[in-house]
Amino acid sequence: MNPELFPKFSEELEIVDNKMGEVQGVPLPEATCEIWEQIYNFQAREDDILISTYPKAGTTWMQEILDLIVQGGDVEKSMRAPGFVKVPFLEMGHTCKYRHSPLAEDMELPRILKTHLPVQLLPPSFWEQDCKVIYVARNAKDSMVSYYHFQRMNRGLPDPGDWSTYFSTFLAGDVTWGSWFDHVLGWWEAKDQHQVLYIFYEDMMENTRREIEKVMRFLGKELSEEVLEDIYHHTTFQAMRENPMANYSSIPSFVMDHSVSPFMRKGVVGDWRNHFTVAQDEIFEKEYWRRMEGTNLTFRTQQLG
Repeated sequence: MNPELFPKFSEELEIVDNKMGEVQGVPLPEATCEIWEQIYNFQAREDDILISTYPKAGTTWMQEILDLIVQGGDVEKSMRAPGFVKVPFLEMGHTCKYRHSPLAEDMELPRILKTHLPVQLLPPSFWEQDCKVIYVARNAKDSMVSYYHFQRMNRGLPDPGDWSTYFSTFLAGDVTWGSWFDHVLGWWEAKDQHQVLYIFYEDMMENTRREIEKVMRFLGKELSEEVLEDIYHHTTFQAMRENPMANYSSIPSFVMDHSVSPFMRKGVVGDWRNHFTVAQDEIFEKEYWRRMEGTNLTFRTQQLG
């Protein structure tokens, strides 16, 4: 990927409208729905590495970590292109059309790809090729808050309305990519049948270095302590917030308006307390325990010390 191509990136990006459609009852961008057959028939390769997340659960963070591990900790190589170019988004590459974005078929191996698709919509070739998948899960309360602010600034997604309206919309699963509950539970079950490493955002916040090593071992890589330390420092929230290849600053404001809310906003655990009313928390807790009853999947919603 030639870095000289990117100064004119914003001039070449074409945003489509933010209309939504559905695939098997899951709300998705209309542009995604229109070429769903092409997406579902995507041909994975056995050495592909897939990052899967519900929106705003640490996707960009994990893709930077993963790219650095694959690149052997070479920070210069990791700066070769914006994250959304070097790690293609399976279902969204056609929504923002940019001439210099690589097709997955043209990428060097191993390919790193990402998706927000719930497990039942994942192209079956990933299972057929027994690909390794890293799933990052974030607690629902912080996911809701982060997604709300992301929809406020992202013109490619529906306007979220006010917080009270969005609270009900999110809890009902009527947001793009569907229900948080269905998403995290579906992928939780998938880890028992496939090569899925299930990682929690809260664990990444608590001990980033430990989780980086976990990913490294999952990929069968061996990196020195010095390299691991470099990866850790390069992928701190502050470092990524200042990194133009990670912070989405190359996306023009008519697509993502960072003056409304920055793409990398806070990156903390427990920010939901600044948004949820007491009544909303009671409503949420009731629905949460109804949906999660009988599962052994648990989340932390408290700020870590």
